Amino acid sequence: MRIVVAMSGGVDSSVAAALLVEQSHDVIGLSMQLYDQQQGEVRFGSCCTLDDLHDARRVAHRLGVPHYIVNFERQFDDHVVSNFVREYLAGRTPIPCAHCNSDLKFAALLDRARAFDADCVATGHYARIERGASGRLTLRRGADRAKDQSYFLFSLTQAQLDRARFPVGDLEKSAVRDYARQLALPVAAKPDSHEICFIPDGEYADFVARRAPAASSGGWIVNQDGRALRRHDGIHRFTVGQRKGLGVTGRAPVYVLELRPHSQTVVVGPRAALEKTSLTASGVNWISGEAPETGRRVTAQIRHRHEAAPATVRGADDDCLELEFDTPQTAITPGQAVVVYEGDEVLGGGWIDGP
Repeated sequence: MRIVVAMSGGVDSSVAAALLVEQSHDVIGLSMQLYDQQQGEVRFGSCCTLDDLHDARRVAHRLGVPHYIVNFERQFDDHVVSNFVREYLAGRTPIPCAHCNSDLKFAALLDRARAFDADCVATGHYARIERGASGRLTLRRGADRAKDQSYFLFSLTQAQLDRARFPVGDLEKSAVRDYARQLALPVAAKPDSHEICFIPDGEYADFVARRAPAASSGGWIVNQDGRALRRHDGIHRFTVGQRKGLGVTGRAPVYVLELRPHSQTVVVGPRAALEKTSLTASGVNWISGEAPETGRRVTAQIRHRHEAAPATVRGADDDCLELEFDTPQTAITPGQAVVVYEGDEVLGGGWIDGP
């Protein structure tokens, strides 16, 4: 089988390619160039750099497979970067990795793979795909729960899953690194990437301000009663649940409770006010193609590092979701993804609108 492997230059995608070569597949390595290397972003975050592209090519050479770099600058800016900026200006906290996975790796990259007459696309994600007796595909958590990345893949469809492969999904991270060392891959000891790739210094607010100068017009930080506490330099500098950097003092710590983009208002208050038992979401995708019935018991994850919490589906259709949690959840944040699980199966998910 001919398989295109999305090679980021990291150890996970490198081992994914190596495993497929070992299984005698016809492997082609593709790396995505996501930004203009001549625009001064010499350290474009901690992944997707020029060095990463070189690392991917070195691994491909070591494995004896062809390697190509595909230019996705326009698609990346349209679907990921511009969305990131719009969401912050709207008082939401986006997840660019989820958009990158759905709109690039499993949409644009699948289209590009067809030009190579490839049957499917493989990545280094820690997730698993299983096919049931009926032929329906399910997306499941990776075997290494500490590295599980199924949260970022909730928007995949049956058609996309049918052409996706996750070769490291059944492995522990330690086993992946051991395998890379055994093959003497040049990235065996390369650290994992944790930053947003297009934020060169981690200062996301400054990035948004550069892309949208009007964002720094500013507004007021107010308490729950509406009393003005101080001016701020733009709501894109805040996110629900934030405590540090507010510049507000009192007898007890205060947290960001709400962002009101139309008035550029940041509402702050005690931590207890962050705890909510319900949420609504839109832009929902159900991997099976069918929404779960009202009253169905599930677990739901509201952030990548959040422990999935027991909840009940109060309403769901092809676009919207309402959930009721058994216990209060802290900082349910508009713009983040809520991903719904049944055991280790991803049922689907969507973008949080609010509690």
